[in-house]
Amino acid sequence: MKPSAEQKRQIAWQIMRSALQAVDPEVAVNAYFEQNPALVTQIQESAGKLYVVGAGKASAPMAVAIEAIFGQKISAGQVIVKYGHELPLPTESTISLMTAAHPVPDQAGLTATRHLMDMLQQTQADDTILCLMSGGGSALLTQPAEGLTLTDLQQTNQCLLGAGVPIHHINGIRKHLSAVKGGRLAELAAPATLYSLILSDVVGDSLAVIASGPTVPDPTNFDDAWRIIEQYQLRDQLPPAVVTHLQAGRAGMIPDTPKPNNPIFANSHSAIIGSNRIAAQAAVQSAQALGFEAQLLTTYVEGEAREVAQVMAGLAKGLARDESTIKRPACLVLGGETTVTIRGDGLGGRNQEMALAAAITLQGWPNILIACLGTDGNDGPTPAAGAFADGETVAQAERLGLHAVEQLNRNNAYNFFNAIDDLIITGPTNTNVNDLIIILVW
Repeated sequence: MKPSAEQKRQIAWQIMRSALQAVDPEVAVNAYFEQNPALVTQIQESAGKLYVVGAGKASAPMAVAIEAIFGQKISAGQVIVKYGHELPLPTESTISLMTAAHPVPDQAGLTATRHLMDMLQQTQADDTILCLMSGGGSALLTQPAEGLTLTDLQQTNQCLLGAGVPIHHINGIRKHLSAVKGGRLAELAAPATLYSLILSDVVGDSLAVIASGPTVPDPTNFDDAWRIIEQYQLRDQLPPAVVTHLQAGRAGMIPDTPKPNNPIFANSHSAIIGSNRIAAQAAVQSAQALGFEAQLLTTYVEGEAREVAQVMAGLAKGLARDESTIKRPACLVLGGETTVTIRGDGLGGRNQEMALAAAITLQGWPNILIACLGTDGNDGPTPAAGAFADGETVAQAERLGLHAVEQLNRNNAYNFFNAIDDLIITGPTNTNVNDLIIILVW
């Protein structure tokens, strides 16, 4: 007997919860130091001071873990998190949590970053700095390069996001418009010893891309940034000051970001403590425990959300027709991050858009459920983390007068799924390791 529609969603929820628990930032920090006890002793017994800095959606629980481990050793700290992602620290804590906007930076982020930079400029050679970085750090850690303004950065971010530019390209441009990204935070910290603990939210886990790589060498240059502008034909949409700045950098009139051979990185160390792969593997294990034959296919999913959806639906159909060596009940797990080119006036996010496009392709196919999840709990400018799609999704919406293709063309997936009560609502998860796609076939 096949499970009901509600039971299918409960199963998907159980798998998703297991994935999120596996990348809980507090757990990840504790696990890192449990595996490196000598480092804890070294930091505790060091003659210099200990400072804590950070930025990202997951940085608050990371700070909570650091406070519990190092406590009174911490001289000062400044961590920037997204609005609604803050967590309480002990009243005696010397770590300050400040909130700011994401994905488009705001004045609060600018102010918080200035405080963080001032703190780093006070450090000495025998001090230790723990830097806690996670997805969202690019927007939250914001300080325009000389000659640029916050408005310039805001308009550029909105332009890049609206054009569907992939995150690694967005961050390649951000680094060359910033006083803190692309290794410049490490430049401020040097010659103190710097340890960066990082939750990855980018496909491939490149340290230079996560949060725009503030503490690692930048392999890109101004020419690379400009090629992205030309590839997406964005020159005329960017603020004039940004165009001028990038062109000046290309001409050698502005110093480029620090490169791998720069001595500022001599005492800088980085470790990825949480990633999309870890979450995806946990999802597979959870599905197997529930009786599914489950496989992780890839954590490198990229591309336009509605186009990726066609591939996801095709995989599901193949399983349903027993075309695979994987036997039903089956579960496929994929990870990565898609993009959306905004064409309409609706409300949604990449995971909701992918689910809506998949639902259109899956019309009339029974015993298939696809869950598209943003692990941070925020999919686009909505309170949803994603959505469910199955063979009945389109028909259910039609009965309410909602036409799926029309809503997809409007980029209105949030309102579509909200009407049929098929949004995935987690609230802020305080972690961020990209997106997960879970395909279940009975």
